[in-house]
Amino acid sequence: MITLTICLMACIIFLSRYGFLEPRLPITLNAATLRFLSYSAPAVLTAIWGPIVFVSEHELNLNWQNHYLVCAVFAIVLAITTRNTLLTTIVSMMLFFGLRAWYM
Repeated sequence: MITLTICLMACIIFLSRYGFLEPRLPITLNAATLRFLSYSAPAVLTAIWGPIVFVSEHELNLNWQNHYLVCAVFAIVLAITTRNTLLTTIVSMMLFFGLRAWYM
């Protein structure tokens, strides 16, 4: 039953995406829909990283002992100043792993 559910969900996801990816199909979205969909990526990313950065042990954790918060603030400042995604990712990950090794 679980395998059938997974296969059916895979088919539903594929078919719902295929219409937008196949260039020969005449499906186009209007400007309002495209503008609305442009907010989905930032919303999903915020929903993913928000709890990781701000919540620890089911409580709001805003002190500077929170490695996730320190590295997130550092990554934001670095991204704004350098505008380099690869540099921001590598340096902030190095800082995170360095903090974790230092405090453990």
